[in-house]
Amino acid sequence: MQDLEKNTLREKIELRMQILETMMQKQMHIIDPITVNEFLDRVTYCWGVLNEEDRDYIQGCQTALEEKIEWK
Repeated sequence: MQDLEKNTLREKIELRMQILETMMQKQMHIIDPITVNEFLDRVTYCWGVLNEEDRDYIQGCQTALEEKIEWK
């Protein structure tokens, strides 16, 4: 049962990371920063189970959001 819960959580994280990537590619962090910031909160709630690559990506998104940097 615990493995099933881990898989479900990992699937949710992967889906949210895909959504975040789409938001960043569409420059939504510049167009609608509030929505992106709120979505980042939904991804970072499980910081402890994120892998290093996801954490780095999220930190890059946060920097781009705060500094209004175009995402490339």
